[in-house]
Amino acid sequence: MPLRPVDVEQLFLTTALGRPAVETSYVGQWLLRASDGWTGRANSLLPAGDPEMPVSEAVKRAEAFYTERGLPPLAMVRLGSPVAQELGQVGWVDARPEQADVQVMHTTLDLVNAAPDYEVTVSDKPDAAWYEAAFEGPVPAAAPAVMEGAPKAAFASVELDGDVVAVGRGSMTGHWLGVDAVRVLPEYRRRGLATAVLQGLARWSGQLGGRRSYLEVVEDNKPAMTTYINLGYATAYRYRYLTNQ
Repeated sequence: MPLRPVDVEQLFLTTALGRPAVETSYVGQWLLRASDGWTGRANSLLPAGDPEMPVSEAVKRAEAFYTERGLPPLAMVRLGSPVAQELGQVGWVDARPEQADVQVMHTTLDLVNAAPDYEVTVSDKPDAAWYEAAFEGPVPAAAPAVMEGAPKAAFASVELDGDVVAVGRGSMTGHWLGVDAVRVLPEYRRRGLATAVLQGLARWSGQLGGRRSYLEVVEDNKPAMTTYINLGYATAYRYRYLTNQ
């Protein structure tokens, strides 16, 4: 069955609600996010809706917000959107020209909600083992606040050989399941563990009224793209970050 069309403007905002920043503020309906510099998503302007003032004035307020916090001004924009063009007209440019686009993909839970090949544990709070598997190296100071900040969040893990070897995070916004932080330890990859994590989160979401799912992936991450496409995910839109510096 083909996927139903998705309201990309609504999904753009839904993704922000699924993983809220440590600090948020507004310029009209535009969302300002700050989280001590950890991740672009949690430290960027989300220009969704009406700024309720000229764009030139709105971006000045955004610039002041980030300057006050010692952060570079960033804006997450959907490629091809009118606001991306408007920001370009006031001097904002690609902040990360060396990086590939990020794809936001979506599907229905019916395509993901199968029984996992591995036992997936889903809990409402991550423990130290979850964080250890989710990050290669020290856990950033802002990560727990960002990861655990959503009203409805779940943390999935798969344990093999006595260790947590695969993890992922899910969040519920309306009927949407957002999936992020999917990571499998290198020595356990290509065994279907990422698929199991997504299926475990889908089954958790279904009990809460979930019907659709989204996730984000850098489009040059071919192994992840293959996993998600095989699960029925399709591209809703692409985004990049702009800056005035």
